[in-house]
Amino acid sequence: MHGFESILGQKQPIRILTTFLHKRAIPHALLFTGIEGVGKRTAAMVFAMACNCTGNITSKKEPNTEIPLQQSPCGCCNTCRRIESESHPDIILIKPVRAVIRIAQIRSLCQTLALKPYEARIRVVIISDARAMNREAGNALLKILEEPPAHTILILTATQTSDLLPTVVSRCLQIRFQPISRKSLEIFLAKSNALSDEDAVIIASMANGSLSKALSMIKPANLEYWKNLRKWLIHDSGLDAPASLSSRPIASMLAFAERLSKNKKNLPDFLEVMKTWLRDLVIWKFNPKLIINKDLTQKIQYASQQMDLESLTSKIKAIEVAEKDIRANANTRLALEVMFLRLVTN
Repeated sequence: MHGFESILGQKQPIRILTTFLHKRAIPHALLFTGIEGVGKRTAAMVFAMACNCTGNITSKKEPNTEIPLQQSPCGCCNTCRRIESESHPDIILIKPVRAVIRIAQIRSLCQTLALKPYEARIRVVIISDARAMNREAGNALLKILEEPPAHTILILTATQTSDLLPTVVSRCLQIRFQPISRKSLEIFLAKSNALSDEDAVIIASMANGSLSKALSMIKPANLEYWKNLRKWLIHDSGLDAPASLSSRPIASMLAFAERLSKNKKNLPDFLEVMKTWLRDLVIWKFNPKLIINKDLTQKIQYASQQMDLESLTSKIKAIEVAEKDIRANANTRLALEVMFLRLVTN
């Protein structure tokens, strides 16, 4: 981590944040939303560094005076180094403890914010994974948002606004971090991690827009695990022979749906793998060179020849509908059962 240039594929959020710094007009509360691993926490830390960087200041001034804010921190001054190492007294990090942010943590924050910053021009509070706040903690935080302390900004990170109290969301300015494009991940992985182009394409596809997930997969053992998982998903779902799906016992499909529903953490990745496979079957019909799963070329050719374009696109749509329903907090197992029934009937 150094400056905003270290954040991959988030031009719009970075443009917004640097505009705040340039105009010296920073909202008292920001909410960074997006899937895990797209740079929300890194952006919050870099923003805190930029608010307080002293690397390009030539004259000494009193704290909290109109010192120009840096649009990108130097990363070298004492302030930047302490913020990056999480040892600066005025950059307060609140994280879940055993998956929960409790009211005691927010009460302690209230006591700290009642005092003036020790040395920072702008004190920054970063609440990571804010969805982990229980209702009592959320209501306690609301009091801070309603009466924000001077020279202090709060940055919350969350996957989506529906995870937070509506009253908390309404008092924050939301900045959306998008999933990182597959192509950007491919280029980064190929350049930075000495991967083959083929493996970079596979990992970028399976990472589902998350850099942290992609980086966790690049170790040889992890990569082999994910490749085997991909083969299992494609085979046990019946998508390796889509033409014979209609003859598969319904009970086996429902059992597979139940098995997937028990792994909610990785379920979005599972569905993306299945969807990418079906897209490869479609792409094969037009330009085989553009498929993602290049190491499974023969299987893709065989499966693609079994199904017409309309049937394949209908199956992709069935998965997309399930993804949408699950994001809307539908019953996961039921959504998957309906999806597999649609895959069979389509």
